[in-house]
Amino acid sequence: MSAMQMTNNSNNASFRPNVRLLAMGAAMTGVGAMVVATGAAMVGLSLAVAGRRWVQSWETPPTEMAQRTFAQARVASQAGMDAWRGAGPSMN
Repeated sequence: MSAMQMTNNSNNASFRPNVRLLAMGAAMTGVGAMVVATGAAMVGLSLAVAGRRWVQSWETPPTEMAQRTFAQARVASQAGMDAWRGAGPSMN
């Protein structure tokens, strides 16, 4: 055996982490992840409830605004197509 192989073998044998400490660290990491997930869920729920309450306070519901905007876009699109085809009023 060369000196290099003996050094590698002796280094591998000395690496022995504390299994109990590793297990405790893994358990605490799991608990921490659950706390983070619970906190994120609470923040998300709070924001969703506040957003819903805010939208409900609007005078015009979002669906009505979307329908109105879609109708305006449809009319504008048709006017643009008519003007492009030359069927619209003359601009000269």
